[in-house]
Parts: sequence; C-alpha cells; structure tokens
Amino acid sequence: MGIQMIGIDHSVAAIDIRTVFSFTKKKTAEALDAIKEKKGIRGCVLLSTCNRMELWVSTDETFTDSLYDILCEVRELRTKEYEKYFVYRSEQDAVDHLFHLACGLESRILGEDQILTQVKDALSMAREHYATDNVLEILFRMAVTAAKKVKTNVVLSGGNHSVIHQALETLREEGYEVNGRKCMVIGNGEMGKLAATVLRQAGADVTVTVRQYRSGIVDIPQGCKRIDYGNRMSILGDCDFVVSATASPNYTLTREGVREVELKHELVLLDLAVPRDIDPEVKKLMHIRLYDIDYFKVEVLNDKMKENIAKAEAILQEQMEEFYVWYECRDVIPRIRELKKNVAVDLDLRLHKILHELPLEPSSREKLEAQIGQAAEKVANKMLFGLRDNISGEAFRECVEGLEKIYPGGN
Repeated sequence: MGIQMIGIDHSVAAIDIRTVFSFTKKKTAEALDAIKEKKGIRGCVLLSTCNRMELWVSTDETFTDSLYDILCEVRELRTKEYEKYFVYRSEQDAVDHLFHLACGLESRILGEDQILTQVKDALSMAREHYATDNVLEILFRMAVTAAKKVKTNVVLSGGNHSVIHQALETLREEGYEVNGRKCMVIGNGEMGKLAATVLRQAGADVTVTVRQYRSGIVDIPQGCKRIDYGNRMSILGDCDFVVSATASPNYTLTREGVREVELKHELVLLDLAVPRDIDPEVKKLMHIRLYDIDYFKVEVLNDKMKENIAKAEAILQEQMEEFYVWYECRDVIPRIRELKKNVAVDLDLRLHKILHELPLEPSSREKLEAQIGQAAEKVANKMLFGLRDNISGEAFRECVEGLEKIYPGGN
C-alpha cells in the first residue's frame, strides 16, 4: 500500500493551463466514481480550487497506472503536453505537502483561510461517493487537525487574508479606491459572498447577482442589493467595479456583451474564477481594465513572519510524526484491539472467584467487573502504544507477536 498524489498549481501553471484540469462539483463526483474503480486504487480524494488541482490516492501493490494518464482519461484528453506542469509526490513527501497545504503555507496568499475549508470539503465529497479508504481518511483528518492547531497558535498574516483582500490591497496601491463606488458581484457562492462582504465593509455600494430560479431562497450578504443574473448587463454601465467569481463553465461577461454597453468611465473587472469567468478579449475594449486571479501576488515575508512560519513548521512536524507512527503500524492496530480484549478477559477470569466472594449486590458486582475490564484495556493500550512510540516498528511487531502467544484468546 502507498500514498500518492499528483497536482498542478499557480506556481507552475498559468490560469489557462489550470483551467484544463479544473473540476466543478459535478465533474469531481464523476471523476471520483471513475478513479476509485481503477485497479490497485483503494481510495481517492480530488481537490480543485482556483489556484490548484490535486488528486490523492491510496494504492495497493497491484497499482501500476500513471496518475497523469488517469487525469487525462477523466478529462477526455489524449496528450502529454500538460505533463510538465504537474508535480508528483508519494509517501512522506506527499504527507508533508498536505499538512503544509491545509494550513495555508502552500497558498498564493500565505495563511489564507479558504484552503482549510476546501481540503475539508474535498474529503467530504470523497466520503459522499464512498471513494476514501482508512489511510486517506486518517491522513486528511489529521492534516485538518494540524491546520486548526496552527491557525489557533500562530499568526501567519498581518490581517485578513483571502484573494479578494489581496485584490483590494493591490488596487489601492494602483490608485483605485472602492469606498463609495458602485460594485457588482457576479456569483453568490462562497467566493462571491466573501467578495460582496469585503466590498461592502470597504464602503462600496454592492449589488449581487442571483440566478432567477434561486432568487427566492438564496441569502446575500447584509447591506447588499440583489439583481437577477440575467439582468446583470443592465447595470454594468453604472458600475465602477465588477467582481466575477462563479463555478460556471461559460463566460459571465463576453466581449460582445460588454461592447454593447455604453461606458463613459473606467470599469475595473476582477475575474477571480478558474475557469475564467470573463472573456480575456474584453480587456481590448475602451474604458476596461481587467485583472485575473494570477495578477495578485504574495507580499514579501518579513523577519517576524519567517519566525511565525518556523513555529508553524514545528507544530506540523509534531502532528505529522503522529500520522507516521499510525501509518507505519496500521496493520497491527486490529491485532492490538484483540490483545486488549484478551487481556481484559484473562484478568476477569483471574478475579472471578475473588469478586464473587465480595459482599456485593449482583448489579454492583457486574458494574465493578465492567470497570475492571475497561481499566485492563486502558492499561494494555498505554503499554502497547507506549512501546510503539519508543522502539522501532520491527521491534514493536515482535512484541505484539510475543504477546499474542501469551494471550491467544480467552485462555
């Protein structure tokens, strides 16, 4: 068995390349259903965000396929031209990457909050489609736990940290201010709601698009107006800023559509989606300034931030060691459970006569016997896992084998 992953992200591939391998929720579900049926794959998790796409698999010894070829198959591609953009990791290298990823140390914006939610959502999606196995379940759960511990104990940013915050900071540096300006946010998903909230907090007059069939049930951020998505072009000419952040496979703003709008002042468009929401050709039109998600860069790290990263690394290392201990001895866990039960039974048999000679009510005696059994299991558990933490994996297995001879089961 083994842990493998293959991924493509903003550090090696531009948005148009990442778009080829981006997955909507529907496509993710279809991919999981197909990948989990591959020979040798025991479990799989697919993570797809604006900045990255990663496929994680747990495999047995029969797995010989290429993860890149599997991705191309589910995307209906027959080409090697994109392979150079992918990074492949396995075992400890893969584990290390996931732990760092979950707490935002691999993100474009250091310590961003959204990636932890995205990692949790990827695991939940895999669970819903019965695509995970015990290894990936434990790995992702422990990575999420480690990330929460880092976020609780270490400050990885001087303030708010998300793409929209970084975008507004960049715009301010370039002379654009949203306070008092008219803004439209296209999309009411997680990214859209965050963008609308941040813009409203910055003092903008914000209108959010809502699909007509959802207009009666979808909430929008407090203080924002709503407009049907189909009517978005009717207010475009009055806007100073437009943020588009949907999961749509189609453009929300096309060159033809924008060209028909009479613009009398500069219109700033922020495309925060992958695949792109806004037709790149729009930037060739008069009065248009178009930014995509790749435009916004990470700030240079100062000494304090480097110190905090070192603290985060220490926390992650401790948490990863816990996973490695479990991973290296996971095949022994069922045997340990059986040993604990056998120890409890053995103790119960040895104390049976003594307990029945005590002047106790039957109910009290039964309760005491149960408590002694539980205590015996806890003592055995502490002893066995204490051994595991202080000796080599091979020596630990020898100890388990020896104890199994002593406690073969109820004798």
